[in-house]
Amino acid sequence: MKNLKKQKKLMINVMSSPGSGKTTTLLRTIERLQGITRIGVMECDIDASVDAVTIENGGAKAIQLHTGGMCHMDAAMTQQGLNEMGMDDVDLIFIENVGNLVCPAEFDTGASINITILSVPEGDDKPAKYPLVYTVSDVVLINKIDTLPVFDFNKELVEQRIHELNPNAKIICLSAKTGEGMNEFIQWIKENKNN
Repeated sequence: MKNLKKQKKLMINVMSSPGSGKTTTLLRTIERLQGITRIGVMECDIDASVDAVTIENGGAKAIQLHTGGMCHMDAAMTQQGLNEMGMDDVDLIFIENVGNLVCPAEFDTGASINITILSVPEGDDKPAKYPLVYTVSDVVLINKIDTLPVFDFNKELVEQRIHELNPNAKIICLSAKTGEGMNEFIQWIKENKNN
């Protein structure tokens, strides 16, 4: 994995609760980067291959990794996934980590960047309840902002809580469903892909 930077390949670890929109966010990202960069996705689940099929149908290379009951990925699993997926035809690799706000934050996957997705329906108290995942994240995506009128969600309070834990975290508000805010996220990826 140390060779990825030399090969100008970027690996991003994506963490969140189940149902926060990891797969949909990745699909929208793939759509916007098609023809610009070659994407590979390691789908990590305790069981099933639904997300890997969805990602492949969305136009990216995908491999399903079953964690054998473990609620996280680690660097050894990541290396195994990279070996199985093959690196010759990908430039940007996403790890869609197991849906969990506790375990994935405790393990180094070998990724250069950690992203956490927090969806509006989950509530604005998640950074207070699960601080470690926000502390280790370079970027926090607040997803499903199209549902703000429906839920009691204080965006300013969430941003304050995140920055108290991690002053350097980049916060991007978006809706993977409607596309709002996705351009800012794609621009961020492009800038970091070239660094």
